[in-house]
Amino acid sequence: MSVMSSLPFLKPENLRTSLSSPGRQRRHTLPASEFRCLTPEDAISVFEIEREAFISVCGDCPLHLDEVRHFLTLCPELSLGWFEEGRLVAFIIGSLWDQEKLTVDALTLHKPHGSTVHLHVLAVHRTFRQQGKGSILMWRYLQYLRCLPYVRRAMLMCEDFLVPFYQKSGFKVLGPSEITVGPLNFIEMQCPVRGHAFMRRNSGC
Repeated sequence: MSVMSSLPFLKPENLRTSLSSPGRQRRHTLPASEFRCLTPEDAISVFEIEREAFISVCGDCPLHLDEVRHFLTLCPELSLGWFEEGRLVAFIIGSLWDQEKLTVDALTLHKPHGSTVHLHVLAVHRTFRQQGKGSILMWRYLQYLRCLPYVRRAMLMCEDFLVPFYQKSGFKVLGPSEITVGPLNFIEMQCPVRGHAFMRRNSGC
């Protein structure tokens, strides 16, 4: 059993039980809401949401399609997708990093022995925005990371206007990032992740 499937707060919620007639349950219904790790097979759906979310704002994507497949192949356990009736509506993709600061290499590399999770991208499908889904997904993702004994903290870089959003999720500003993408500058942020033993006693891990 994977770590993801063993966590109570990441199991599918509100399993829909539609009835085709009184007393009979319809077969093959999908979970109304499900959180799970992504796989390379999800890459196209991921990229379609990401492309719409980011190109309209900054003209480029944090991860291109081949990079999405790259991370979902190397470290799918550091991703999390939110599915509504089988449809991907929001996701996070991360990888491991092994230095105190993010560098350009962190954009494309996964360091298997690292203790920092670098969050590359969080995106929500346009139909489901302004519903708080990004905050909920981030909360669940951080809870999941707290059950991984090798993870010490989560890091990300974002534009100034997104800083308040991530602060509400527990991230603290470290200062300007040394990474730039074209004309864009970023703020580097981190969120400490508690030890495995503490969370095992307090959250069912």
